[in-house]
Amino acid sequence: MKKIAVVFASASLMALAACGETPANETANASNAVVENVVDDAMNASDNAMNAANAADNAAMMANNAANAM
Repeated sequence: MKKIAVVFASASLMALAACGETPANETANASNAVVENVVDDAMNASDNAMNAANAADNAAMMANNAANAM
């Protein structure tokens, strides 16, 4: 959904440029939104990797505990 918003924002900016308008603020805002989305996506991927590592660690600890209980 975010990609389509970027496409429409870009198309709108090109239309303004074709009319001779100078959409400086709109361009900066669109660019900032894209950068924020990329950073958010990277942070989410990092969080997901950390969660997976924690889950694997927990599973290993549980297996170790089960082995020690015998």
